[in-house]
Amino acid sequence: MAGGLVALLDDIAVLAKLAAASIDDVGAAAGRASVKAAGVVVDDTAVTPRYVQGFTADRELPIIKRIALGSLRNKLLVILPAALLLSQFVPWLLTPILMLGGTYLCYEGAEKIWEKVSGHEHEQTPAAVDGDADHEKTMVSGAIRTDFILSAEIMVIALNEVDDEPFVSRAVILVVVAIAITLLVYGVVALIVKMDDIGLAMTRRESGGAQAVGRGLVAGMPKLLAFLSTVGIVAMLWVGGHILLVGVDELGWHGLYDLVHHWEEGVGGGALGWVVNTAASAVIGLLVGGIVVAVVTAVKKARSGDEAPAAH
Repeated sequence: MAGGLVALLDDIAVLAKLAAASIDDVGAAAGRASVKAAGVVVDDTAVTPRYVQGFTADRELPIIKRIALGSLRNKLLVILPAALLLSQFVPWLLTPILMLGGTYLCYEGAEKIWEKVSGHEHEQTPAAVDGDADHEKTMVSGAIRTDFILSAEIMVIALNEVDDEPFVSRAVILVVVAIAITLLVYGVVALIVKMDDIGLAMTRRESGGAQAVGRGLVAGMPKLLAFLSTVGIVAMLWVGGHILLVGVDELGWHGLYDLVHHWEEGVGGGALGWVVNTAASAVIGLLVGGIVVAVVTAVKKARSGDEAPAAH
């Protein structure tokens, strides 16, 4: 009896070790997948704060909460099942889909640069009206739609990183990535949005040091948001360009990837190699995005030209 109990305890210990190892493996894989999606995460973090601009302070956090819940639903109920089904039954589609998303990121980044250069930059969200529930609903819906595109890109990038894992492991890893990234993005967004309120509260304290820090926070928030916007643009071009660079190599066109890899080796690899790869990816993203922007602009002009005579 005692021997059987010891054997049972040994079996439980072995199972516990296996479970711990599996958790470690899932955590490590989820970490790798999240790092690969970092560029899109930065863009997601940079984009969201504009959707709460103009609302009263007491509505900012509830709005961010609603957007975060919508983002999580997007990832877990729509994107995750679709991505898993594709990876299981038509895995060859993942690379083209990923490249399509990469092209969209390139377009978004190039469009924002074009708006700045051409002087046509505009505010994408109208000012809020205090107590206007319909406006709040519109802003939340718009933010969730934008998030859907970025979330899809994050999940596909993550899936592409762990596509050699068993189906159940893939599912668990992607659930971990979805929850972790959503918490990270919207936790940071909430902190950014409330930072000026924190600063204002600190300016009312008796301590001169606290007041100075508070004034610094209030003055620095516009600069931080502008910096995040710039980082988001660069991240879109870099991530989108890198997705296309790797994608064309996986589809059998090796020349461009081999050239960039040769440049990496030329500087000795390591951190400098990463910088070279990132810069090359960003240039590719800018070129591809610029072409798409030109095409989209031409189509819009052609359509407006066709509609103008009809209006008369």
